[in-house]
Amino acid sequence: MRIGNDTTTDAPRPATRRRGAGWLLAALCLALGSGCRKDMYDQPKYEPYEPSTFFGDGTSSRPTVPGTVARGELRADVAYYQGKTAEGKDVDVFPMAVDRDLIELGRERYLIYCSPCHGRLGDGRGMVVRRGFSPPPTFHTEYLKKIPVGHFYDVITHGYGAMYSYAARVPVRHRWAIAAYIRALQYSQDASPEDLSPGERGALAEAEIPGPPNPVDSKRLAEVKK
Repeated sequence: MRIGNDTTTDAPRPATRRRGAGWLLAALCLALGSGCRKDMYDQPKYEPYEPSTFFGDGTSSRPTVPGTVARGELRADVAYYQGKTAEGKDVDVFPMAVDRDLIELGRERYLIYCSPCHGRLGDGRGMVVRRGFSPPPTFHTEYLKKIPVGHFYDVITHGYGAMYSYAARVPVRHRWAIAAYIRALQYSQDASPEDLSPGERGALAEAEIPGPPNPVDSKRLAEVKK
């Protein structure tokens, strides 16, 4: 384009073109040079489950050193985590405070995991039992009423007879909560009106019992109203 005596052009000057080509060539060489080394990508390491000829068992994944304790997995409280005394016997007391919240948690967990076999009342007449499954013993025998509470925790943890372990499904605290609710179920079958305060007996007498009448409940309600 010509304007007066001044001459301008859109094309770059030769020196500018040479500098641009030099930078482009340098960038290209740098990219190609870095691409030739893949040490960060293809590292000398074993992938999970990859075999190895270095170790005698032929595996690259190594077991933990005996006595290794993962962070947060130190279970020094034997009574809480194993349900046992120092002598290896079932504990006869709960390793934590038993309050209404714990029993409510146990009731919820019991109805989910235990009632299909043991029944909602703990009588061993759950839904799967009614359909032909081998019935578990009722919780209301004298033997199970007097057995240490650690027995229930141990059975939930390791299984017993036809019952498999629930350790992978039920956390430690929930196992104790279920054990607490089982104790509440056992007590409920032997509770008497004399165990209640006068105010509680009055409230029970005024309460309506839903569902079909139960002869046992009707008898107890009559005793409360006396």
